[in-house]
Amino acid sequence: MRRNPPAAPSLALVLRLLALLRPSGLGEACSCAPAHPQLHICRSALVIRAKISSEKVVPATADPADTQKMIRYEIKQIKMFKGFEKVKDVQYIYTPFDSSLCGVKLEVNSHRQYLLTGQVLSDGKVFIHLCNYIEPWEDLSLVQRESLNHHYHTNCGCHYPVPFRPPMSACGQTGCWNESCMGTRPSITSA
Repeated sequence: MRRNPPAAPSLALVLRLLALLRPSGLGEACSCAPAHPQLHICRSALVIRAKISSEKVVPATADPADTQKMIRYEIKQIKMFKGFEKVKDVQYIYTPFDSSLCGVKLEVNSHRQYLLTGQVLSDGKVFIHLCNYIEPWEDLSLVQRESLNHHYHTNCGCHYPVPFRPPMSACGQTGCWNESCMGTRPSITSA
């Protein structure tokens, strides 16, 4: 019997869940469990390379009583690695305005490009937060860039212990793709 895929969450639901997860009495705080980049890629509905063109603060919902705000980033999508079946071309990404709800602050109108992972909500909006894998493109290693196209999607059941930096011999033990899987070791520089 064929199962239907689960429906994507709505933006309002995601914001409310993030608000509920915020510990009371701790004020402005957002924390995320560490995970290997491959797990982030596997768990995300969308993975793109993009440049941020502009940002605008917008209401989170159409409900005038809702005071939650979002940042809507207008982006120039450079490449899509995952999410073709959900969206064809991403123009905007949304993140909570409030840092306590894990909102992401990205550089606008710079030469910086980002690798962005996120979710596609039921209304088609792309939603990101600090617990997603969001990295400046130039900070990714050559192996990470190549793995986006060729390796990360091949074993989404891989597991790294926390912290997720294993010994270089862990490739076969964890199933997660890293530099040791290519037979190269990252260069180590001393200060």
